[in-house]
Amino acid sequence: MDVLDVSLRIGGVLLAFLLLPLLVGQAEHKVMAHMQGRVGPMHAGGFHGWAQLVADGVKFAQKEDVVPQGADRTLFRLAPAVALIPYLIVLIAIPVGPGGLVGEVIDAGIFFVLAVLGIGVLGSLMGGWASANKYSLLGGLRTAAQLMAYELPLILAAASVVMAAGTLSLPGILDTFAWWWVPWQIIGAFVFFTAGIAELHRPPFDAPLAPEEIIFGAFTEYSGLRFALFLLAEYAGIVVISALTAVLFFGGWHGPLPDQLGWLWTVLKTAVLCFLVIWARVAWPRLRVDQIQRFAWTVLVPLALAQIALTGVVKVVFL
Repeated sequence: MDVLDVSLRIGGVLLAFLLLPLLVGQAEHKVMAHMQGRVGPMHAGGFHGWAQLVADGVKFAQKEDVVPQGADRTLFRLAPAVALIPYLIVLIAIPVGPGGLVGEVIDAGIFFVLAVLGIGVLGSLMGGWASANKYSLLGGLRTAAQLMAYELPLILAAASVVMAAGTLSLPGILDTFAWWWVPWQIIGAFVFFTAGIAELHRPPFDAPLAPEEIIFGAFTEYSGLRFALFLLAEYAGIVVISALTAVLFFGGWHGPLPDQLGWLWTVLKTAVLCFLVIWARVAWPRLRVDQIQRFAWTVLVPLALAQIALTGVVKVVFL
């Protein structure tokens, strides 16, 4: 790669990282406003409430940045960045279109993205521990427990795709993809997408962060822009999980459009999955902590193992 090529790839990844989470945040305001009949987000600034996101940004910027007196100041300030940066790194490895339209091709790409995604929980643990607040610490521990429960079905579901494709490379998986994979990998897609939502603590799996449960969990003592970074990490996570689901289970850039427009097909699939994440927040009631753990171990893990068994049978008999 020459300097220009590397610069263009880095610039594209940074642009996607800075723009797409904000678009998902704006879409969440609008979708929830339509589904629940909310008035405010539909009128801020005039046409269709276009200024709502700007108003939220100004609000967070104006809030006082408070650090508790007994907090570990270094860890307290680093935690939002630790929660956010892994999603930027993962975006580098997600292929958007054919012909090398990816930040960097990594031979063991699926291992890389799953390993980096697991680092994000350290941000919540650091924030909870450094806040010198028992509620924050308990929220951080709940966050870690939920991540450990849902990391296993997430990895097992991804393993079924790796078995089918015979490669750990994300572009390699797309090169071997066939549309008849979708019906017999749909269980894995459900497990992967649901586990990803749970790892992001999105409703209905948001008990560790629910104000009614534990005063917003590990983020109780955060305010201003530091709190906004945690929210941005959540929306960045929605984009990453949706994009990975589209690439692993729904063919990524493959579609009725020409290969030159494959990137558009990837974006459309990712957008539909992002919408489903928002819809789940509106449509489903919050689960209790025990229900969240039970769902992971008694539903998702057996489904993921069944998907691996099915993949093995199909691989031996048909491929």
